[in-house]
Order: sequence, then structure tokens, then C-alpha cells
Amino acid sequence: MAVAIEAPFHVLAVDDSLPDRKLIERLLKTSSFQVTTVDSGSKALEFLGLHDHEDSPISTQSDQQEVAVNLIITDYCMPGMTGYDLLKKIKESSYLRDIPVVIMSSDNIPSRINR
Repeated sequence: MAVAIEAPFHVLAVDDSLPDRKLIERLLKTSSFQVTTVDSGSKALEFLGLHDHEDSPISTQSDQQEVAVNLIITDYCMPGMTGYDLLKKIKESSYLRDIPVVIMSSDNIPSRINR
């Protein structure tokens, strides 16, 4: 009789701040989540198998299953690509759009938040 082993819930954390990435990772690992951290939106897209400026996957279908992500947590304010830009890229992708994305920020600047 084969026993099915359930894969752990996998969270991709995207933040340009190393202390914030470490904190997110530590908090999520205490709940037995698998956590992958990257420091930019473009690295997140690369990890997910999506070109920075295209909707076509870099990898094959079988490779995409190996990096299955259940949730993406991203910082809003990052150099190069903001968390909102990353969200737009993910939601434009036919194979990533169903992944929930949480955007967070430690900034307390109302003009950024209201965008």
C-alpha cells in the first residue's frame, strides 16, 4: 500500500531587505511551511519560470510543478520592480494567476498606499 506524502505549503517571500526576508522566513518556518526567499521581483519571476518581460514560461511543464508555490508574499516598495508590478506580471500569466499574492509594506506614506 502506497502512502501519499503531502508536499508542504510553499511560500515565496520577495523583499529587498535581508532582515525582513529572514523574519518572514523564520515566522513561516515555525508553521512548517516551505519558504523560498528572493530579493527582487525579477528574481521572483525567474524562480517562478516567467521571463521578466514575457508571459511565456522559461521552463517545461514538469519543471513548473517542481517549484509549485502556494502563496507569494512581497514587499511593495522595492527598487526596479515594485510588489504591485510583480502582482500585475503574475496575474497576467496564464499559469501563475491563481497563486494568491499578499503585498506588504512597512512604509507609512499615504500617497504610496493609496495608489
